Amino acid sequence: MLKLAPYWQIKPELKSISWRNPIHFLALGFGTGLAPIAPGTFGTIAAIPVYLLLALTPNWFFLAAIVVFALAGFYICGYTANSLKTHDHPAIVWDEVVGYLITVFAMPFNWQTVVVGFILFRVFDILKPWPIKWFDKYVHGGIGIMLDDIVAGLFAWACLFALYHYGWLL
Repeated sequence: MLKLAPYWQIKPELKSISWRNPIHFLALGFGTGLAPIAPGTFGTIAAIPVYLLLALTPNWFFLAAIVVFALAGFYICGYTANSLKTHDHPAIVWDEVVGYLITVFAMPFNWQTVVVGFILFRVFDILKPWPIKWFDKYVHGGIGIMLDDIVAGLFAWACLFALYHYGWLL
């Protein structure tokens, strides 16, 4: 039987995380931020079921949810970063959840949106072209953690919109 070490033995700096604290639970993307490799990618995967639920709602509700998630994310990410005594620990992936939701907002509800939106968001989040890299480097705290992914989500949304608008995706 495979026995996994507790997450704080793999990443000792996470020992201060409390699963009883809902802020930490959300900041770590429902636990996906604890993935040993590519936690941001796993955090984005965690956003897909959230998208599937929000896609069933009117656009005004979806947009309101994004705004609430982003505003809450400023606090959630900042609080957890302070708990971890770091600027932007890779395990903090709430920003990826919000960035992905921005990417797929008001797009057709189909598998292409899920997959292409995922790929576009991850590309912008990983490569961090200007001004995303600037926000990541110079804006600190919860706002800084969130802002680069919000901008990456906007860039990915613009690309996804163009792909649909010009008929390259259904």
